[in-house]
Amino acid sequence: MANQLDASGQAFVAGARVARLATSDAAGDPYLVTVCYAWDGERAYIPLDAKPKGVEPSQLKRVRNILARPTAALLVDYYDDAHWERLAFVQLRGPAALVAPGMAEHIAAVTMLKEKYSQYRQMPIEERPVICLTAQHSHQWQYDPALPLPGRANDWAAIIRGRRSVRSYQDRLLTRPQLEAILAAGGYAPSPHGRQPWRFVVLTTAEAKRTLADAMAAEWQRNLEMDGQAAEIVNIRLSKSYQRILGAPAIIIPCLYLADLDVYPDTGRQAAEATMAVQSLGAAAQNMLLAAYALGLDGGWMCAPLFCPEVVVVALGLDPRLTPHAMLTFGYAAADPKRRPKLPLGDLVVRWT
Repeated sequence: MANQLDASGQAFVAGARVARLATSDAAGDPYLVTVCYAWDGERAYIPLDAKPKGVEPSQLKRVRNILARPTAALLVDYYDDAHWERLAFVQLRGPAALVAPGMAEHIAAVTMLKEKYSQYRQMPIEERPVICLTAQHSHQWQYDPALPLPGRANDWAAIIRGRRSVRSYQDRLLTRPQLEAILAAGGYAPSPHGRQPWRFVVLTTAEAKRTLADAMAAEWQRNLEMDGQAAEIVNIRLSKSYQRILGAPAIIIPCLYLADLDVYPDTGRQAAEATMAVQSLGAAAQNMLLAAYALGLDGGWMCAPLFCPEVVVVALGLDPRLTPHAMLTFGYAAADPKRRPKLPLGDLVVRWT
């Protein structure tokens, strides 16, 4: 995609609720209409829904225009009369086409639309075509680039409360722009002296995920057996772990990287430096989980690599200076997970003076 959106732009487009679709007829006469849409990181899907309209969907001006001149633009914008520093927009341009019901792409698009808009869960949008705009070109602008882009995708209080730990995902691939947006968020985490003492490994192929699961299996089994668990329980837990890894559309492995840290002559400060690096790795992981949720995805945190880092390094052919600490799984949740209750603030805050 030309002028590829950065992480904040991706989150802005994914989280906004409405946009303006621009098309033109064979003579070049422009037409503009407000639409709802779903965004997968590269394509916007616009339904021909059942809201009151004067003509059949096939006779809508936007549809006739796309059939006559298959190119379009989508504008996602934000305006605040009292705070012009918050003004922003993202423009997406490229070929547009109709996706017919029954196609795999249509099924995926309808699923995204129903996830984003509760109203569509009651509408038979799966019976009608959807418009697909492939964003070959994009342009991102904001009045004050130092501020995060506005919109629901940047309602961080809601994102922090909404994030959940998912173990089972739909069979839907993630796009490279989605993963790059997640990784970029990790790169903005605070770190000791700004050294960013972590590196990320990305696994998306079934072969890579199976190689990792196979390599860690023996260590998992040994640890479970040391806990005195029965053989049938060990087998069940191993099988569930396998499925959790193989069923994740994408996995990011945050690895500790201490080579660039400050060096001290005493062991105490050096140990503190390493602890700060571990803390910052956790911040990077949290950034990525929150960014994924802001993009309409879900994530989960698996600690398995922390118990056998050398095994992971060898299996994936990594630099031996890297220490894998976790596996972050990402995708579209197959079902709403159960949430564990959170302690009240009164139990968490031990002193307030």
